[in-house]
Amino acid sequence: MSFPENRPRRLRRSEALRRMVRETTLSVDNLMFPLFVCPGKGVRREIASLPGQFHLSVDQLPREAEAVASLGIPAVMLFGLPERKDAVGSEAWHPEGIVQRAIRAIKKAVPDLVVATDCCFCEYTTHGHCGVILDKNGSMVDNDATLENLGRAAVAQAQAGADLVAPSGMMDGMIGFLRETLDESEHPDVILLSYAAKYASAFYGPFREAVASAPSFGDRRGYQMDVANIREAIREVALDVEEGADIVMVKPALPCLDVISEVRREFDVPVAAYNVSGEYAMLKLAGEKGLLDYDRSMMETLISIRRAGADLVVTYHAKEAARLLTGKV
Repeated sequence: MSFPENRPRRLRRSEALRRMVRETTLSVDNLMFPLFVCPGKGVRREIASLPGQFHLSVDQLPREAEAVASLGIPAVMLFGLPERKDAVGSEAWHPEGIVQRAIRAIKKAVPDLVVATDCCFCEYTTHGHCGVILDKNGSMVDNDATLENLGRAAVAQAQAGADLVAPSGMMDGMIGFLRETLDESEHPDVILLSYAAKYASAFYGPFREAVASAPSFGDRRGYQMDVANIREAIREVALDVEEGADIVMVKPALPCLDVISEVRREFDVPVAAYNVSGEYAMLKLAGEKGLLDYDRSMMETLISIRRAGADLVVTYHAKEAARLLTGKV
């Protein structure tokens, strides 16, 4: 006698069967690879806090972009380490700033590669906060003054050839302001990917070490989201969608799978998730110590983010995942 409850097991008997009924798939098309751009020439320096990731000087980017594109990964996201910092992060909008030069170098080498830019100031300011500071404990950012500077940075990045600008500072009204600013500067086709629900997470530590962006005083809980809140995240995403966000992002990914899922249910726009530095570093270190099968746990992680509802995953695993997905070395 055949029991109905055996049906699921029958569908798991072989890899071919499992593939046929698989509910969630992961493709290279879902991946975006972060790149860290630094001053100098001939620099390809492994980042201690992010094993397998590198600080790259602008002259090294064409080769890296070609490698990314050859794996089928459609997009990169740029983070800049400026030559100098100041109180407002003015290098972020300088025409010859590190990210602007990086955009031009990549677009010259691989024109079809989508280039996204993280549009924020924590890497560029002497104090490590994401905007113009109003008080010494770092809990208050001058929202309107920061928006003006974000507009300058977004326009500079668009002029350099960025396809997509991703404001990440969680400033009120940032999407509406940037959409209007980009449109008025004759860049209406530049996409806005909003870090719409960015939590004040402990999982950003390796990234902050990589770009020397840890706050020198206070913290970012005054403007990034409380990790305990989900209804607030939905309100934040709704505001950004109303203001014109083309894509919305949840950050970090793994502690926020429930948030990703709720955003996917509520909004009919592409949803991104940032598989952040702490998530990446945990798997890397566990894999190096033989505590986990690194490849399997990496792919399980990325599939879980997709299963939660993310269309796009920004991840340091992108190149390794792409090799497994495509069989390319």
